[in-house]
Amino acid sequence: MAQPEDTPNRLHVAATVSFYLVAALAMVMANKWVLNVTTAPLFFLLTQLVIAILLFLLVHVIGMVRVPMRFDWPLLKGLAPLVLLNVVALSSNNYTLKYVDASFYQVARGLVLPLTVLTSYIYLHSRPSVRILVSCAVVTAGFIIGVFLDGARVSVLGVTFGIASSLMSALHAVVMKRGLDIVGGSALDLSWYSNLLSAVVLVPCVVLVGEAPAVWDIVTGRAVGLGTFLWGSSITGAIGFLMSIASILSIKVTSPITHMVSSAIRGVAASLLGLWLFGDFLSSGRICAIAVILAGSLDYTWVKHVETSAVQQTKQNYERVALEDVEEGISVHKEELLMKAEE
Repeated sequence: MAQPEDTPNRLHVAATVSFYLVAALAMVMANKWVLNVTTAPLFFLLTQLVIAILLFLLVHVIGMVRVPMRFDWPLLKGLAPLVLLNVVALSSNNYTLKYVDASFYQVARGLVLPLTVLTSYIYLHSRPSVRILVSCAVVTAGFIIGVFLDGARVSVLGVTFGIASSLMSALHAVVMKRGLDIVGGSALDLSWYSNLLSAVVLVPCVVLVGEAPAVWDIVTGRAVGLGTFLWGSSITGAIGFLMSIASILSIKVTSPITHMVSSAIRGVAASLLGLWLFGDFLSSGRICAIAVILAGSLDYTWVKHVETSAVQQTKQNYERVALEDVEEGISVHKEELLMKAEE
């Protein structure tokens, strides 16, 4: 049977997933490369956003995509919660990666799934099933194993930022739909506004956290690791822009299971690359923690897929049977009326 025209072929799916996987890995490794030498992580984040903004404007000018230039008060007010969460989430990500090994990054941010389920229950009144709660418990157990039960020393500050990053990511998922509604449902437009407005908010934050002297050293060329900072900013800014496109493609052409499997592969690959590129310490406890977190995440994805499919099938069956019942009821009623008339 021929594929529907709107169904992506396997090659398209494989290319999209591979691109997103490589881009995400490169982003983490390049970030860690720069954060190992810089004392201005927020300014580094700001430069990434500025480069992504310039690339958005470039593709807008040459006509590849169209980005909106509307900046009225209702738009800014509506996007404010999303932008603030985005700034805190990205900042927490950078600080987490600065204080923990690349191989431990996934463990430090291991509570994203449980916190997402919790915030969805609190704010969206989405009651999770028992199987979903079991999956979240498995993920939480993996986090506990990696942070508290492993004999390796971990950065308390890094783990704290990891938890904050996980919470912000969970809340970000909750407010994302409202942001999409404000920009007319376009994920690309939302990415453009998110990058631009987040950069504006970050400017005073760089000064408030005391990074001004480090920024001055970078601007004047006296900073240690200046070449690494400049190259890393350029690379990660470009990758961040490409990931904005890749994430949209990934959502459009892949299923949640495919996306989660690719995320699992990315997590394992990031740990191995951290071991190879930065000489990270990968203990048996950390390996166990990563494995448990991945197992819980994959189980959650599968359970969610099964539950969603069952709900959709039940809804379809219900609608079909209900229509048949109505038609049958009308026929029976007509027969009863005819019999009474003959009597």
